[in-house]
Amino acid sequence: MNLQNKMRLQPSVFKIPTDKLRAGYYTDRYFLRTQEVLRSGGQNIRVGYQFFPRKDAVICGLDEAIAILKTCAGQYRNIPQAERLYRSLREVQWKLQQANFLQKRSQISKWEARRAALREELNLLWENRWTALNVFALHDGAPVRENEVVLALQGNPLFFVHLETPLLGAIARPTATATAVDRVVRAAKGKQVVFFSARFDHYWTQATDGYAALKAGAFGVSTDANADYWGAQSMGTIPHFLIGCFGGETAEAFLAFDRHTPAEVKRIALVDWDNDCIGTTRTILERLIQKKISSHKLPEKIFLERVPEVVGDVKGKLWGVRFDTSQTLRDKSAPPRGKKYCGVCPELVARARKAFDRWGAKKLKIIVSGGFDEEKIDLFERRKCPVDVYGVGSSLLRKKIDITADIVEYEGRACAKIGREKGDWSKLERVR
Repeated sequence: MNLQNKMRLQPSVFKIPTDKLRAGYYTDRYFLRTQEVLRSGGQNIRVGYQFFPRKDAVICGLDEAIAILKTCAGQYRNIPQAERLYRSLREVQWKLQQANFLQKRSQISKWEARRAALREELNLLWENRWTALNVFALHDGAPVRENEVVLALQGNPLFFVHLETPLLGAIARPTATATAVDRVVRAAKGKQVVFFSARFDHYWTQATDGYAALKAGAFGVSTDANADYWGAQSMGTIPHFLIGCFGGETAEAFLAFDRHTPAEVKRIALVDWDNDCIGTTRTILERLIQKKISSHKLPEKIFLERVPEVVGDVKGKLWGVRFDTSQTLRDKSAPPRGKKYCGVCPELVARARKAFDRWGAKKLKIIVSGGFDEEKIDLFERRKCPVDVYGVGSSLLRKKIDITADIVEYEGRACAKIGREKGDWSKLERVR
């Protein structure tokens, strides 16, 4: 699977909090003290500095790390003045936040103007040193081995020591997500995987996670924030919430969804509300046919004749059904034999496919979600389950992959902590 794209994302895509990064707001204090020592001692040295993962991984976050370096590597000319301006900026941002909360429009305009003025003053003091660095990196989506160098810098450490903490995090988080998604995509053996993890973490992480998921081969994501870096659109079925708003009547909720949702959106029904995925699917198909023929009665013969007419990817038709049965429940159609038949199990999917095909709904897609991870998808694929799409959520955010950075050169000669010697930089591409 070739996950790499040789075009890097533009720095502006990432909405980098430039003022905070330059001021060390997100930086471990010991790095800021190191920066003070280097600055006060007049150190004008050159080091080689490398980043590597602590496990085999699909690396991601390098484009964001490069964007941080491009905008935040450097120093302020007048440190005391810059610190005063930054403190003032933080106070103004707090006042602007309060004004926005209270919707005081005159105050909002006032503090927005003051914020812009302070940022301009800070920018005038900033000395960008990106061009004084040599930066080498792999591309997002590259499969890497444990301890393989993924990013390397050469230059004066004074210009980038304050960025180590945010750089490590900017790579570690999406690398963990991309690696997890890559594994479930491989387990799915070509079937589509949708990234349903937004609800399992803080909303600030959604853009990064969605970028990593799509980079690693996910077919779709569930929020606009997930899709932000790609300029793509989110996708989704009807939720249990909507069904609850129609008194638990899944068919009524689906018909309303179909009536009011743009035509280009594929109609996917969530069918586990009554713990009867097959029966609920039939009810929806029946309602679609009744609406089409303007009849309250639907003999079995008419149902079987007309089902193919209401299955498809356009308005007024059912494209797919999603099974999301709780792992503590057994669907009405699943075998009554132990816990392994609870939740969305292979037997339920197989029985559903047979029923759908018998009705003439051979093109109706089956989407499964709820407790899926690499192992469960692998089980379904080994059992040759007739699943069309896997929705995967919290399991994709459980595993972490640490990224480490070390100085490995000093003034052109080897200089590294024991066990952290300079790695192979030959695969890295010079970032211009």
